[in-house]
Amino acid sequence: MTLNYSAEIEILADKKTKSIFDSLQTDKKFYSENQTKTKISLDKKITILIDAQELSHLRANLNSTLRLVQTSNDSIESVKI
Repeated sequence: MTLNYSAEIEILADKKTKSIFDSLQTDKKFYSENQTKTKISLDKKITILIDAQELSHLRANLNSTLRLVQTSNDSIESVKI
């Protein structure tokens, strides 16, 4: 029996939302052989949908994605004038 796991994350970072979205899109483009299905969209907020066959794959993708969001945010903040 195969169970599917999924997670949905919504991110609203005011003026930084688009820049964070661009970072996520770039990362997704370079690592397309992921074992999870990841869909990222941008409206007024970033919505990230992750589906996986294995819970460990879902957890790993969530950790990587959230780390990238935090790093993108920190980078933007560090160059703020």
